[in-house]
Amino acid sequence: MAYFQQNKSIFACNLRASESSHNQIPHTGTMTTTEYNQCVDQHADGVYRFILKNMRDEDEAHDVVQDAFEKMWRNVEKVDGSKAKSYLFTTAYHTMIDRIRKKKHMSDYTEVTEDSLFHTEQYSDLKQILHKAINLLPEKQKAVLTLRDFEGYSYDEIGQITGMSESQVKVYIYRARLFLKEYIGSMERVV
Repeated sequence: MAYFQQNKSIFACNLRASESSHNQIPHTGTMTTTEYNQCVDQHADGVYRFILKNMRDEDEAHDVVQDAFEKMWRNVEKVDGSKAKSYLFTTAYHTMIDRIRKKKHMSDYTEVTEDSLFHTEQYSDLKQILHKAINLLPEKQKAVLTLRDFEGYSYDEIGQITGMSESQVKVYIYRARLFLKEYIGSMERVV
């Protein structure tokens, strides 16, 4: 995401000024300023894509990611540098859920009826159909499916990020994939 790539410096701009004081701390599982900056460089785009795919609003996604990095920075002495990616995605996920609940978007998700599983429009772009189907998924199913299939997280990592058990994660992913399979249907319907 080039849009977010240009704004990554926002997260690190005040941070670099205090690098010398934090880097003098011996590494005891506490994240150093260098590790924080590396986390920004390595994971900002991935967490932004994850949040954007779930929220479908660039400004909201940008705010959630910025809040997540800010929370990480405020807790930098409590964060193990080797677990920064997991901490970041977990924080971003919970921040996203809090924002969605605050705006009461949870009630806006449509109930899936048998009629909504079928479509009569002619599509030639499978990607368009897939995105439409993903947007119809309930929030939790969409989040775990996105983390697994788009970001490549393991079931255990998804469980840590979302606070669900590994078996819950597997069930939500199974249900999401089943819905997608039924929604998309056979290839004859796609063409």
